[in-house]
Amino acid sequence: MTTTDTTTAAATSLLRFATAGSVDDGKSTLVGRLLHDSKSVLTDQLEAVEHASRSRGASAPDLALLTDGLRAEREQGITIDVAYRYFATPRRRFILADTPGHVQYTRNMVTGASTAQAAVVLVDARNGVVEQTRRHAAVAALLRVPHLILAVNKMDLAGYAESVFAPIAAEFAAYAGSLGVPEVTAIPVSALAGDNVVTPSPHMDWYGGPTVLEHLETVPVVTDPASEPARFPVQYVIRPRTATHPDYRGYAGQIASGVLRVGEQVTVLPSGRTSTITGIDALGSSVDVAWAPQSVTVRLADDLDISRGDLIAPAASAPATTRDVEATVCHVADRPLRVGDRVLLKHTTRTVKALVKAVPSRLTLDDLSQHPEPGRLAANDIGRVVLRTAEPLALDPYAGSRRTGSFLLIDPADGTTLTAGMAGEAFAAGPGKPSDDSVEGWDF
Repeated sequence: MTTTDTTTAAATSLLRFATAGSVDDGKSTLVGRLLHDSKSVLTDQLEAVEHASRSRGASAPDLALLTDGLRAEREQGITIDVAYRYFATPRRRFILADTPGHVQYTRNMVTGASTAQAAVVLVDARNGVVEQTRRHAAVAALLRVPHLILAVNKMDLAGYAESVFAPIAAEFAAYAGSLGVPEVTAIPVSALAGDNVVTPSPHMDWYGGPTVLEHLETVPVVTDPASEPARFPVQYVIRPRTATHPDYRGYAGQIASGVLRVGEQVTVLPSGRTSTITGIDALGSSVDVAWAPQSVTVRLADDLDISRGDLIAPAASAPATTRDVEATVCHVADRPLRVGDRVLLKHTTRTVKALVKAVPSRLTLDDLSQHPEPGRLAANDIGRVVLRTAEPLALDPYAGSRRTGSFLLIDPADGTTLTAGMAGEAFAAGPGKPSDDSVEGWDF
């Protein structure tokens, strides 16, 4: 790759990141400041904010108003949703998942961070690390978000003092390390004044690190699909049966991970039958190779009984199927999850019936201890569950694949999402255990 190619790739790369913080930590102001100072706010939007600010008696635009409308919508009942912002700089494109801060909406962070490559956790410099801060850090670690940023906000109200920032950064880093987070980038900011959000602060010469935007522009996001085993959940079976294509049979879906190649021997799960890829169709053309996250249609040499929910994987690296699932979960519904509950388990494109056999433990966020045998999980609880499914599933450990190691538990009566699950030991080092310094990052 030439220098020009590298520069172009950097300029067009996409970063998905989520913001989180306790109530009144200034998250809305930070998001507004980030959008405003990066020139990502339309003129009419800014004029509306200025008008609303003046009507409230403010002498300067209240940038938090850029997100107030959506926050009001959440208060009216949108409890499992996330507001997304799209913006770009010359160096990178961004999708920002704006998650609410109140404890009852922690579930929203699960939605926003499940596909995020970075998470920005806000802390009020005057209050330090609080329970909700620890909860957000635990969710980010649970979901294996690769990059965690601590934004210590309202430094203007703390005299821009390093003596205020340093203990907060050290406490959060120690807590995150006990969750197995390999690295935390701590940045002192004042979202209201704009210090260290997009432009460097003139008030904190003791800080020599990047601004929030600079860090978001430079964190690595490129992964090599070839480093992961291929997983292709079948979404739809295509059989035109036309004069032009009388015998065409293709299996359509999105490649969850890895690379598929024509001529490769594959296994179809859960049946275990094998075949060979004879063709891959993408965007109306036949290709020899396809990789995640492309949406393609795969053709096989044999007419196998394949339907939606089946998983196609290389025969040499196919996952084992099981009906016994042990997982770490975050319960997101108001209705508790109890031992004996009958639920639906949705994994990629497959949905099966399941029984909650046990709830071995619930995580206590203060000291990361495990409360044994709680019998149930309430809204926003993080804990361990043991499930028995009616049909076998091809689950990967979540530590190996965020896409094929995750699942949802659904109420069969009304379709409500109950729980977000991560198969296996989702925390990198296990709660309360020191991270292994010999491991560089997480093994995705």
